[in-house]
Amino acid sequence: MPGVDTPLRSVVGGKTAAALDKALDLLTVRDLLRHYPRRYDELGELTDLAKLQIGEDATVMAKVSKVHGRPLNARGRYPTNYQQKHLLDVTVSDGKRSLRLVFFNQPWRQRELKVGVAGLFAGKVSDFNGQRQLNNPQYQLFGTGAGTGEIERFAGALIPIYPATADLTTWTIARSVRAVLDVLDPPADPIPDEIRAQHGLMGLYDALRNIHRPDSRKDLIAARNRLTWDEALTLQVTLAQRRASTRDTPGVPRPAQEGGLLDAFDAALPFTLTRGQRDIGTVIAEDLARPHPMYRLLQGEVGSGKTVVALRAMLQVVDAGGQAALLAPTEVLAAQHARSLRQLLGPLALAGELGAADPATRVALLTGSQGAAARREALTAAADGSAGIVIGTHALIQEAVAFSDLGLVVVDEQHRFGVEQRDALRAKGQRPPHVLVMTATPIPRTVAMTVYGDLETSALRELPAGRSPISSSVIPAAERPQWLERAWTRVREEAALGRQAYVVCPRIGDEPAGSSPDDAENLLDAEASRRPPLAVVDVAAELTAGPLAGLAVEILHGRLAADDKEAVMRRFAAGETDVLVATTVVEVGVDVANATVMVVMDAERFGLSQLHQLRGRIGRGQAPGLCLFVTEAPAGSPSRDRLEAVAATTDGFVVARLDLESRREGDVLGAAQSGRQSQLRLLSLLKHEALIAEARAVATALVETDPDLRDHPALAADVAMLAWDERAAFLEKA
Repeated sequence: MPGVDTPLRSVVGGKTAAALDKALDLLTVRDLLRHYPRRYDELGELTDLAKLQIGEDATVMAKVSKVHGRPLNARGRYPTNYQQKHLLDVTVSDGKRSLRLVFFNQPWRQRELKVGVAGLFAGKVSDFNGQRQLNNPQYQLFGTGAGTGEIERFAGALIPIYPATADLTTWTIARSVRAVLDVLDPPADPIPDEIRAQHGLMGLYDALRNIHRPDSRKDLIAARNRLTWDEALTLQVTLAQRRASTRDTPGVPRPAQEGGLLDAFDAALPFTLTRGQRDIGTVIAEDLARPHPMYRLLQGEVGSGKTVVALRAMLQVVDAGGQAALLAPTEVLAAQHARSLRQLLGPLALAGELGAADPATRVALLTGSQGAAARREALTAAADGSAGIVIGTHALIQEAVAFSDLGLVVVDEQHRFGVEQRDALRAKGQRPPHVLVMTATPIPRTVAMTVYGDLETSALRELPAGRSPISSSVIPAAERPQWLERAWTRVREEAALGRQAYVVCPRIGDEPAGSSPDDAENLLDAEASRRPPLAVVDVAAELTAGPLAGLAVEILHGRLAADDKEAVMRRFAAGETDVLVATTVVEVGVDVANATVMVVMDAERFGLSQLHQLRGRIGRGQAPGLCLFVTEAPAGSPSRDRLEAVAATTDGFVVARLDLESRREGDVLGAAQSGRQSQLRLLSLLKHEALIAEARAVATALVETDPDLRDHPALAADVAMLAWDERAAFLEKA
């Protein structure tokens, strides 16, 4: 009897197996059985045709309501020669709406497609004169006509409708599934009996049968719950093993030292740390003192003071004889970090220079577009250890970069980096360094337990004293052009008071939409293709010639040379520029306390958390901040509703939840780099929070008692397959 690893060709035949491989990348029995139905139609209940989307490969259950055949090249009777052109126009209905089926040169189908006959109809949805239609669709009919026995052999009361293609219909997939289930050798169950009993889970073999051929909705729900548990547990065991491996890996303890840089820094701080900064600082200090590498995620609100927490950790490592590397996603952010850390440290960052404190260290900056002399100096300072803190972009990962004793890796805005990049920097330590991952995008609990489930998590929710309030409003430019005029007036008013503003655009300009590394995430607006997104170059020209004429306006984007970007930011920080028109390069880390207004153009083209990040660039001084989301999304549209929701809150954790709801699961979990389909087909970060938490607890307990899963070989095999198929891509964010 075939098992789950048996090639499909030996069960369903070479021709069908080739079609399953070509259309859906299904090679084995396991692949086919994990290709779950997308929905289930009930006999007698027709598909809601209102849900059809133009361009999708759709399968609908509908009833024939009208049939009309006519020749296309004759005026009179239907042609008897099938070589002549003939059009068969069939209308099917769900009882409320209709769908047109068009068959070319197939007049014999009129004998099968009679008014009143119901069936499944499959094809690509197109539009003709405002009416949705399927051209030359494939079909299977119920009750009468050709194919009756074919469809009713695999259909019970619930008919599975599979994700299919124009060349591979749902009934072909269902027929293949039936062939497999009829001869399948029941697979070993990866979930131990006691865990299944504790959580009321169906056995694996029964779950596979019931998800493909359910006799009732109750059986289907139980099957889906069980198979969702498989995905959650396999993922959480993988992450639990990684956490355990990190705990067991020998590292270098970096305990706090009295009278060192950290004590001097704390004594010179001109402000009081928040309670959250102190508490998390204590936890990190204890982690760094252990003989195993720390692996911690620090998340927090925009402006909550994560940089100070990270700097204190870096100083503790430097005091203990090591070095710290800070990896930033953009050159603008890397340069901003270098300026901020040098400013915070003052004389403590001037080792080897006049005016240096005792003790002191150096802060080096390494980016890809540095000049040769500056790059040589930074590389030397990292290699000989004279720079205790090295800040850089992806340039830090290059083979030529070496450290004297790398003790701590800090990754800022983790979602911009992949696991491989993070690990490439870790590999530069003589022994595995401690790792602190930071993000200013608050992370929902389910994402923290999955995407970042191999890290311990800390959250900064409290904002430092002195942060000014930020108000946000949506500007519907198409409906209320006078509101946009008022927005530019407000920018002029702020400039007259000596304050500054950002104007953010989705792209740079003079390049195709979507080709710029600075492009907005484009997750919010499904209709964003109706016109090209607004560009920095164009908007800046229009503003300087129009509503902001006379103000000092500059542009900033990722394609500027490093020296130019640095000069632009320096002038803006010094107050020499009134308005900075920029891409999302200002999204994180840019800290200009005098900036009070942000206008986000085409706001519907940005992700929600991205909007929250951008908004965090203002209100960093004494004056309140004003953020304006300019949009053409119509009132009542999903895009507009989400913008209104973001404008209504400044709580990043609320925004993070909204952002998760606006993304597909694949956007959050990442795409498989191997090109194979993701094994996470049922698990939903929105729907299954409680299940994920239960699976995490079970996985942690299993790994503590059986780290290598020697007593659970079926579960070990699933974990190994997940690691192979996914290449750990579920830990990478899109």
